[in-house]
Amino acid sequence: MVKPITRPSTWSSRGPLLAIAVAAVALGGTAGPAVDGWSPEEIKTLRSLWIGSLGPLPHDPTNRVADDPTAASLGSLLFNDTGFSANGRVSCASCHQPQNGFTDHRPIGKGIGVGKRRTMPIPAAIYSPWQFWDGRADSLWAQATGPTENPVEHGSTRTEIARRMQTRYADWYRRVFGPFPAVLSQPYPERASPVGNAAERAAWASMPAAQQDAVNEVFANFGKAVAAFERTLRLPKTRFDNYVAALVSGASTQALMNPDERAGLRLFIGKGQCTRCHNGPLLTNNHFANTGVPPRPGLADDVGRSDGITLALANAFNCRGRFNDKPGQGCDELDFAILKGPELQRAFKVPSLRGVADRAPYMHQGQFGSLERVVQHYSTAPAAISGKSEIHPLNLSREEQRQLVAFLRTLSAPPAKASR
Repeated sequence: MVKPITRPSTWSSRGPLLAIAVAAVALGGTAGPAVDGWSPEEIKTLRSLWIGSLGPLPHDPTNRVADDPTAASLGSLLFNDTGFSANGRVSCASCHQPQNGFTDHRPIGKGIGVGKRRTMPIPAAIYSPWQFWDGRADSLWAQATGPTENPVEHGSTRTEIARRMQTRYADWYRRVFGPFPAVLSQPYPERASPVGNAAERAAWASMPAAQQDAVNEVFANFGKAVAAFERTLRLPKTRFDNYVAALVSGASTQALMNPDERAGLRLFIGKGQCTRCHNGPLLTNNHFANTGVPPRPGLADDVGRSDGITLALANAFNCRGRFNDKPGQGCDELDFAILKGPELQRAFKVPSLRGVADRAPYMHQGQFGSLERVVQHYSTAPAAISGKSEIHPLNLSREEQRQLVAFLRTLSAPPAKASR
């Protein structure tokens, strides 16, 4: 019997992103009187940010098992299995903790070692064409393979991943992907990878091409199963969503947001210019931006997207690679990506703001410990140390900064009601 997927009970079952323009058309025009102090045009903007604007989960043609429940159940097991790490103590869930919004509250992610960036949450990333802070993977399943071979995350190799799939998950694998590659019944190196250290690369080079290809196939399928599980995760409705739902339905909104939170929302869509990047129902445009965030002392220089796009193009598991289940499909983002230019320098992924108050610290290296510090940064807009920052001083007063932070806290789910 297939083991059911388990997920936190607080996660809702809403679907994902519609294009903002489509949502705006579907949600109506600007005619009509003001409601609760909002003009018809402002209400249209609020609706575009509402989780009710999310539609069906976008199809992933590159992963034929993306929406297969059995694949998702297998992916749930893989996501939580510490046996895919070099020390047997690190799983995907070690950093992407369900109880913490699938982050870990660390400034810098920690696996078997310490990385160089903060752990990103998963549920909003399900809808993004680019993964990681620098976009070095162009699909959810390609992303899932990366940490396993990262020496400071799982510290494993793809031959070890393939062997564990073969010895522990063979029956699951057959149900989802078909027979295990016969060539892997023959001996192959314990630790081997084309992207590992010198010994691991040498071990990989010693393998027959047929075995290398089979290991890569199993490795890709590992990622596809994990992605199938991740696609079952849903973003919870927030206090902001409940407010907009009441607003558009004509129900009372008085108890849903206080005056400071409403003032902060007005700043968010107006003077604060937040919706330039944090727009749509996921509160992100899924692009990359240099916002002048200073580097974290003690870490190696990190130039973000300018390196990330190079890595994405070189990734054997990208959309153009042979493991795309629908060759030639689903590659628009990669085909039309900006490959070079000053706008890529120190540009990092624009994160979703859903649940933002629950996952301090902030920015790609946890540089800011509070939302107050984040808002202060955007208000003053210091120059970037290299490249060009895309933000300009907002000169928000202390009162306005406080109100904007108050609104950002409404982007979390309401507290659970105590059971009697």
